[in-house]
Amino acid sequence: MHRISPGVSALAFALGLTGATLGSSLPAAAQDWDTVSVESVPVAGSVHMVTGRGGNLAVSTGPDGIFLVDDQFAPLTPKIQAALRKLHEKPTRFVLNTHWHGDHTGGNENFGRSGSMIIAHREVRERMRVPQVQTLRGRTVPASPTEALPILTFTDDLRFHLNAEEIHVFHVPSAHTDGDAIVHFLGSDVIHLGDVFFNGFYPYIDLDSGGSVAGMISAQDRVLERATESTKLIPGHGPLGTRAELQSARDMLAAVEQRVRTAIDAGDTLETLQSKAPLAEFETKWGGGFMSSNQFLAIVYTDLSR
Repeated sequence: MHRISPGVSALAFALGLTGATLGSSLPAAAQDWDTVSVESVPVAGSVHMVTGRGGNLAVSTGPDGIFLVDDQFAPLTPKIQAALRKLHEKPTRFVLNTHWHGDHTGGNENFGRSGSMIIAHREVRERMRVPQVQTLRGRTVPASPTEALPILTFTDDLRFHLNAEEIHVFHVPSAHTDGDAIVHFLGSDVIHLGDVFFNGFYPYIDLDSGGSVAGMISAQDRVLERATESTKLIPGHGPLGTRAELQSARDMLAAVEQRVRTAIDAGDTLETLQSKAPLAEFETKWGGGFMSSNQFLAIVYTDLSR
């Protein structure tokens, strides 16, 4: 079983983030699924973005069938499948998980039983097959059913040749988690970043799952090297993005990392750092998401203190 990373401070995890805000699997009774609207919007080439509740989905359609990136929560599968049928009559052949969190893998069991091949980085399967302790949320996520586990895993990268284009999937280590995958639709010039990119608000970095600030910045740099000004970027959460928006998110994270590192070197405690409001200038642009600046600071401080 994966263990919690050593040196994780209790201070960073007494902040009250809820299961709903962090997006991992919740009991169906805890959500009003009937009110969720699942919508699809064209992105470029063969790719659409599908939104609902949880992580954004990418869908490639064409003569070879449907290639789906992530699948949100299990109760939403019928709505997602209905949205997919509007895009293409052929079945969903492949489901690629960008990481293990339940708002990206919750529909795996349903899609797997309907004949889709579930694919992910090997760390995704390893985490899904055993309970996961999420200290920040104060809960343990149970192991996933066997039918929900990826049946094809990879370590570095893999390539698909579907719907008249090449799809390059590659691993970025220790970013949002230790199993993050970036999906590049080369012909369509679209990149799905999973939760390596939160567009417009502070990013959640899952330290318990092997994530790190340095890894997030490194992963974003790898995508920036690939993307052009015309490349469309699908974030894990938030609206469809551009290279400029990813650059802005990367620069904000790097600036926060430097400020927190300087404070740690000066001997500041987390509470002292938070009292100085070092993120005040970022609040208007980045503070409207599910995490406050103090919660985000706690994650960065805990990571850099380890």
